[in-house]
Amino acid sequence: MRFNHVANRLAREHFDTVVEMLVDRLGFVVLRRTDRAIWLRQPGAGIDLQFSRSDTAGRDADKIRSQVSFLSDTPEHDLDTLRAWLEARGIAAMVGAYSEREFWLDAPAAFVDFVIEAMTPDLADYGVVA
Repeated sequence: MRFNHVANRLAREHFDTVVEMLVDRLGFVVLRRTDRAIWLRQPGAGIDLQFSRSDTAGRDADKIRSQVSFLSDTPEHDLDTLRAWLEARGIAAMVGAYSEREFWLDAPAAFVDFVIEAMTPDLADYGVVA
């Protein structure tokens, strides 16, 4: 088997807004769309994201441990820019930190089972060639 994509859930009422953010702000391309889900790819990345529409009201207490992660030279700033974008569209969001080089963005009403993480590129320098 070969790794293809990861899937997460977005609240139905904020689905299109979050997809718009990923496309407009982070350059994702829509690969496929159905009534219940969408598949996206950021050019240059070798992994795809699938998001499904969800009606669940529950959120995991430890969902900050499930991330859609990005590399950035300015991770806190970049996430704060996304936070402001979401809030300008009526979606409350917050930025927190795992460390001085790793940050997360949560929009609890929209992100059902994940947060968006941004970290400095050195944290992804694993020293392993795959």
